[in-house]
Amino acid sequence: MPLLRRKPFSLADPPKDLKPDEHVYQIRFTKEIFRDYNSDYLNRINLYRQRIWMCKVTGKTNLTYEEALVSEKSASEKVQQFPKELRASVLRIIQYSMLPLKDLADFIAEKLEGRFFVGAELHGKKDNELYPCRILKVIPKGVDKFYYEVAWLDKDKNIGEKAEVNAKDLVLKKPLFSRNMLKSFIRESTYRNAPWVLHEEVAKNHGISTDIPEELRGRVCFKNGLLTCSKKRKTEESLAETENCKRKKLDGAEFDGSTEEQQENGQHKVERIKYPIDDLLVKPSPHDPVLANRPSPSRDFNVPMNCVGNLLMVWDFCTTFGKVLHLLPYSLEDFENAICHKDSNIVLLVESHAALFRVLIQDDSEYTEAVKNRRTKSKITMVNWTEYLCHFLEMINVPELRQCEATIKRGHYGLVDINAKLEILCELVNRVIETTIFREKLGEIIEQRHVLGVSRREEVLEDARKRKKEKETLKAEIESNEVVNGHHLNSENVSSNSDDDIQNGHIGKKRNGERESSSEDNTIGSLIKHSNPAPKNMPKSKKPNSEPKQPTENGKELPKQFKSDKDSPEKNSKEQRKEYFEREMEKRPIRRSPLGKDRNYNRYWWFRRDGRIFVENSDSKEWGYYSSKEELDAFMGSLNCKGERERALRNQLEKYYSRVCSELQKRSKDLMHRIAADESVLRRSTRVRAPPRQNPANAFLNYVNKWKVD
Repeated sequence: MPLLRRKPFSLADPPKDLKPDEHVYQIRFTKEIFRDYNSDYLNRINLYRQRIWMCKVTGKTNLTYEEALVSEKSASEKVQQFPKELRASVLRIIQYSMLPLKDLADFIAEKLEGRFFVGAELHGKKDNELYPCRILKVIPKGVDKFYYEVAWLDKDKNIGEKAEVNAKDLVLKKPLFSRNMLKSFIRESTYRNAPWVLHEEVAKNHGISTDIPEELRGRVCFKNGLLTCSKKRKTEESLAETENCKRKKLDGAEFDGSTEEQQENGQHKVERIKYPIDDLLVKPSPHDPVLANRPSPSRDFNVPMNCVGNLLMVWDFCTTFGKVLHLLPYSLEDFENAICHKDSNIVLLVESHAALFRVLIQDDSEYTEAVKNRRTKSKITMVNWTEYLCHFLEMINVPELRQCEATIKRGHYGLVDINAKLEILCELVNRVIETTIFREKLGEIIEQRHVLGVSRREEVLEDARKRKKEKETLKAEIESNEVVNGHHLNSENVSSNSDDDIQNGHIGKKRNGERESSSEDNTIGSLIKHSNPAPKNMPKSKKPNSEPKQPTENGKELPKQFKSDKDSPEKNSKEQRKEYFEREMEKRPIRRSPLGKDRNYNRYWWFRRDGRIFVENSDSKEWGYYSSKEELDAFMGSLNCKGERERALRNQLEKYYSRVCSELQKRSKDLMHRIAADESVLRRSTRVRAPPRQNPANAFLNYVNKWKVD
């Protein structure tokens, strides 16, 4: 169960005397039931949505309750991969250990280093070379010294000769478990730390004693079945007195009713809500601005609704990593039309499959062996690409997709169901992502992004240092000018009356008890106000000294003129540098993330190559899109910024607003040209009608992969 501020949290008990037809409110992920909506249900759901929860297994903090549950579930599944043969040994080390988590994990990893178990498959040294083997028997020889009886394995993992091998001659290329998995295993197996204590069922299943060791007796004890630390406490009398005092204070502060609104004095202190809050908790207020009606997204996809997600994923991967795949990007509409077309040899689809196959073959993976065993031609062509596809289906061995293999072998790929086509492409994409070649390319991209980020931060720091240095220079000049002016005034007015008002070009006059600034003070003040990194060559100190008695407009307009001449280009250059870094980052993508979520957890996606804003339902079963600037404006006007999700979504839309609008307008113009072209084709007579491949709707038939490398 998730921890609240690192402490266990118990769920609410169900209400008593529930009637079968009684209306109640249930929390989806905890199954808690409440009668009252406002006080009980809303307070509890608001508590669960605060980022104050911690995953007990992984130790992640700043999570909501539901996020912590998901984290615990996924972490528990990973913990189940921990070798069963080593669990008992690890649990014995954990029981009543006083080490911190990191030190305990390091100690266990060091203790188990070089320890293998029966059935483990690894590599052993034989004739100064490594061969795969399987451990058949563990032979202990002395303290912490073990020999192993192993059986050598062939390519098909069949057992061959047997031999006795030293632990030093065994090599484990991939560790049996990671430190993070070990830490998660420790957390999941225990209910407290310092000392670490195993759950009673875990200790019982592995035959581990729960008796307190001698060194901890007197420091800890069992209370209500759980281990607690023994601390010096007050006597029972003092505890009783403190409890009575607390009760009296609570009785004096108690309300007559169950809520603050029922106090006798009638005073009710309304706590102000600090926005943003969870979107589902936002209530309409008469002072809120009127929100626009949210437009309904279009849903006229050519593919079935349950295939839109896979369609977008495959298209985005192939276009984003086109240079890695040597595949020229194509539009989403062309890809959608190609998937729905009944022809079996669409160039766009053939090139997409071939690009993915080439990566798998170059990686020397399982697919490479399957192709070599079939003795297929090394070059993928329009004729033999279906053979590579059938080999891939045999390798992954997915029953639903193997049903399409006979249709593909007969040369009727176009008759395969659209869902199956996209499922095959998704499997191909997932296999490509796992290849070493692709991961190396991805590592290069990540390194390039890191270098860009470092250079960007260095530029920002350098600008900050320049501004600070110039500010200090200006401040020193102002102080020196004040010292010079003060000395000049003292020398001129030695014989004057101290009560008289001093009037000259440097010092202000006193009128009605207030000091009026002189022209020089205004000039210096404006210099401070309009300072920027460029004015190093400007003679700031000469202006006040050269014209000390002229409070004219020239002295005041100089900083403004300087600002208009110098500051704007500098700001433009900074913005241009920022845009440059953003463009360079976009050229090196890693993964696609949604713009954000709305009140109902619907996700919104934007793909730069398409322009439309896609809407994914919270359960990923329905999709839609906005394709015009008017729809985008209406949608942004319907977002309530009092909610956390919709505020973040609006900020992202405002950030990319100009780019999204330009792409939408470009798309609208292309659509208008296409409609005009379709109408012109329809107006022609049948004798001069354009061929099918010249029809704009069949533009995907003209696709040519110019990035292809044979």
